[in-house]
Amino acid sequence: MDPVTDNRAPEPLTEYAQRLTQRVRAFDRRRPLLWDLPFTGFWVTAALIDYMGGGWRNNAHQLDIPGWLLLTLSVGLSVPLLWRRTHPGAALAAMAPFTLANAWTGAALQAALLQLVLVYHLALRRPLRDLWWATALVIGPVLLSAFRHGEGTWDQQIGSHLMSITVAVLIGVTVRTRRNYTEALEDRARRLETERDQQAQLATAAERARIAREMHDIIGHNLSVITGLADGGRYAAAKSPERAAQALDAIATTSRQALTELRRLLDVLREEERQQADLTPQPGLTDLAQLLDGVRSAGLTVSTSTHGSPSLPPGRQLTVYRVIQEALTNTLKHGGPDATARIELSYEEKAAVTVTITDTGTGSAPDGTSRGGRGLPGMRERTALYGGTLEAGPRPHPEQGWRVRLRLPEESPQ
Repeated sequence: MDPVTDNRAPEPLTEYAQRLTQRVRAFDRRRPLLWDLPFTGFWVTAALIDYMGGGWRNNAHQLDIPGWLLLTLSVGLSVPLLWRRTHPGAALAAMAPFTLANAWTGAALQAALLQLVLVYHLALRRPLRDLWWATALVIGPVLLSAFRHGEGTWDQQIGSHLMSITVAVLIGVTVRTRRNYTEALEDRARRLETERDQQAQLATAAERARIAREMHDIIGHNLSVITGLADGGRYAAAKSPERAAQALDAIATTSRQALTELRRLLDVLREEERQQADLTPQPGLTDLAQLLDGVRSAGLTVSTSTHGSPSLPPGRQLTVYRVIQEALTNTLKHGGPDATARIELSYEEKAAVTVTITDTGTGSAPDGTSRGGRGLPGMRERTALYGGTLEAGPRPHPEQGWRVRLRLPEESPQ
């Protein structure tokens, strides 16, 4: 009945790589020039090496081009890369005059291919409609070179450049899609985490309010008993001192129980606002039979076994009742049509008790979480009032089903 979940921790190397990548990206966002300057400087250097080393002559249509013009074209086709991330459109437009001059003069410098870097950043950061004029800026010099110098066929020159532009655009769109998807997942994770915390706070507040309503009846009952015993002891004092002493003993016992319950209540609610109490009587061990009859009438077969004699104060009885109620409710919801349940109660001295609820169901919670939903956190908080423990989870293999075990220790003397 345990939902199938992947709780594997990321591998250390993968986790380290993820943290390192996040730090590098955060540092790049704070100081973009520390990356943009070396990147631009590399391509400026490559363009100057192509010019000064004479490599440009291998592709040039004309070789009698002034050196100052070649130097100007090399710088003009590489320096605009410095603004490729912040203003890719403006950088591409700034390159346009140099690419036209490069095509007109027949220099055919390889630095003109750096336009593809700007096309990539346009696809990555700008609306896709901007790619139409960007494509025109890149293809225009190619058409001019083919018309003026006429080397190679039109389809070869234009087709190869269109293919290069398409590849640059596809890479940019792919990276952009992946980045948007990752950001959406991170945003969703943040919202789910916030929602989870809010739900936990609401569940805790609701449970504490319910505990306050339940404890109202317990303390009110004890005070009523004390009042009645005090009145009876006052009348019996003159005629039967022995009965008056018995009344005083009963008052002392009852008042200690009431003070114990009141301290626990104040510990839970010390940071919460007081709310109006509901005067509905709260159930105890005497109401278990009615609870089990209702569960059986709903179709769940329940068997019980009891060891020892129950002698629990009302607060502990209520905790035992609520835990059994929650466990059986979860079995009805998630256990499946053929599930059965068994309840074992073991009462010990000084109000200590152990309750084990097991079932043979085969279902799981529909939302993929552990069974119990918001009920289990409330039950654990209720159990903690008495210093107890609550364990809930699937039964050990090969047994199937779910087990809830409540343990309340002995009451400490006041």
